[in-house]
Amino acid sequence: MNFRDLLCEARAGNERAVMELLTLYDPLLTKESIVGRVLDEDLYQELRIVLLHCIQAFPI
Repeated sequence: MNFRDLLCEARAGNERAVMELLTLYDPLLTKESIVGRVLDEDLYQELRIVLLHCIQAFPI
């Protein structure tokens, strides 16, 4: 499945597609959640929430 199809499926409420996108972006979210060489778990969760909002808002 290509990215566009995955995004469309996630926007339609397909939980598997949402999880696949979260998995795809997990390394970036983890990298951006490191503050002072320590993983800030609250920031990590906030970034995951923002990603979920972005999935719904991204124009197709």
